[in-house]
Amino acid sequence: MYTLKRIVRSLLPAPALLFYHRALAKLGALCYGNPSRSLLVIAITGTKGKTSTTEMTNAVFEAAGYKTALLNSIRMKVGDTSVPNPAGRSMPGRFFIQRFLARSLRARCTAAIIEMTSEGARQHRHRDIELDALAFLNLAPEHIESHGSLNAYADAKFEIGKQLERSSKRPRVVVAHADDEQGKRYLALNIEKRIPFSLSKHTPLHADDSGGYFTFEGTRIAITFPGEFSLKNALVAAELGHAFGITPETIAQGLAKLTRIPGRAERVQCGQDFEVVVDYAHTPDSLKALCDAYASRRTICVLGSAGGGRDTWKRPVIGKMAEENADVVILTNDDPYDEDPEKILREIRSGMSTTPLVLPDRREAIRAALRAARSGDAVLITGKGIDPIAGPGGKKVPWNDVDVAREELEKLVREKL
Repeated sequence: MYTLKRIVRSLLPAPALLFYHRALAKLGALCYGNPSRSLLVIAITGTKGKTSTTEMTNAVFEAAGYKTALLNSIRMKVGDTSVPNPAGRSMPGRFFIQRFLARSLRARCTAAIIEMTSEGARQHRHRDIELDALAFLNLAPEHIESHGSLNAYADAKFEIGKQLERSSKRPRVVVAHADDEQGKRYLALNIEKRIPFSLSKHTPLHADDSGGYFTFEGTRIAITFPGEFSLKNALVAAELGHAFGITPETIAQGLAKLTRIPGRAERVQCGQDFEVVVDYAHTPDSLKALCDAYASRRTICVLGSAGGGRDTWKRPVIGKMAEENADVVILTNDDPYDEDPEKILREIRSGMSTTPLVLPDRREAIRAALRAARSGDAVLITGKGIDPIAGPGGKKVPWNDVDVAREELEKLVREKL
């Protein structure tokens, strides 16, 4: 299927391909009776933090008594039923999303929270979804080779903002990062409620590797996720909830209950005397933010954040970022697709002035990092989270960094007894 899609894309002219995607979006909505018209639909977009923010937003709306549906790169949740996202990506095909919304409506859900991406927007997967709200988190260099330029990437993502403008819902809400240059575009949308967010305006605030808090409408909002980046995600969830009448006290209760997001700054504890954290961090900025959260500790970074066939520009940059912000770096395999994994690792190394330990086998790299850790250290396992490994032809190999880290930790702890 992966190969067939690549062939079809290469043969069809761009206008025909766009017409095909647009027609599928319309057909999907019609087949399932335009379910988004009868749900409160909130979309989250941005380069970093989408999945965490959807989970936090879901927690806020659940605390307020909404029966929620949630679709992100980790899972698909309808009411009390949650299953892993079978597609393993943020925005599956048009029929999948519309079917998900129709199921949510039948299950009497009252709110649906959906992760949306620029790649999905390019294929019109956001079309014919009637949005009530959109949150724009940030924009950083990513998918540049796929889109052609950073501006083209920004424009593709902004198409989701235009979809909010097209929505027949009222009132429509946008929450956008006031400190991001692209945020201005979203805050200029012709809609009813435009809410800028900036963490600096919510003092007193504090963030460290155990969690943090900020002040929102006079209420202290505390979370157990590390770093300022987690506080920003929580602030977006708070702004979205408040826009729909949820009290600050209820927002605080909802976020306090959320203590784990699989593969997103997820701690793995098996009785060891050092921290082990699994995080999807796949851009130079997100890697730095994670390292900054653990700056008070000696850090060992397992770096596998440069998949095959895309964003080759990022490889030396992320290698340099890891070297500058972690004490020890171990390079390992990520998602090579049809590219030579050794070539990818060489290109990451090209941005580093020192010679890192290179262990292409991901389990071996995780094992080495755990065995090199000292008391009080932080081992940061980055780039995949709980995603399967994508090999040649797009073939998926089951994988979960959290499970592997736990297995290797248990062995290590047993040996020390």
